[in-house]
Amino acid sequence: MAYLNPTFAYERLLQFLEAGGNVLVIIMVVTFLMWAFILERLIFWVTAKDAVHKRAQRAWGTRNEYNSWYAHAVRDKLLSDAREDTSRFNGIIAVLVAVTPLLGLLGTVTGMVEVFNVMAATGTSDARLLAKGISKATIPTMAGLVASLSGLIFVNVFDGNVKKADAKLSEALEIR
Repeated sequence: MAYLNPTFAYERLLQFLEAGGNVLVIIMVVTFLMWAFILERLIFWVTAKDAVHKRAQRAWGTRNEYNSWYAHAVRDKLLSDAREDTSRFNGIIAVLVAVTPLLGLLGTVTGMVEVFNVMAATGTSDARLLAKGISKATIPTMAGLVASLSGLIFVNVFDGNVKKADAKLSEALEIR
């Protein structure tokens, strides 16, 4: 039951961040930011996607003619606006997904530098001192990869949703 105690969880989080070094804090911030965008997109797909499509269909339905060059341009603009709304923040999420493993690699490099500094300072290869540095090197790598994988799933889902929604709206805005 200690795991449900917020104080216990906070202390464990601080221990984890300390074990991983400063880069782990950066990975945590980037991951929180990525998940904020993912949650925004999830809320959009559950609540607002249909409103975007209905707005485009209403605008297309109020037209008197559908075959002129201007009508085609209006249709393309409606499709583009809907695509922009459905794919908003997908690029940012994809960039954050790509950055987290790189930050993990940065944590690996800084941890290994710490290992070499310990070796140079002590002049020996004390196993305990080396283990602490190697731990600092591997924890950010693991955290960066886990964060990246968790976001990668949603990047693919959101991109698929955008393609499906775009095709569906394109059919709904048919040229009569």
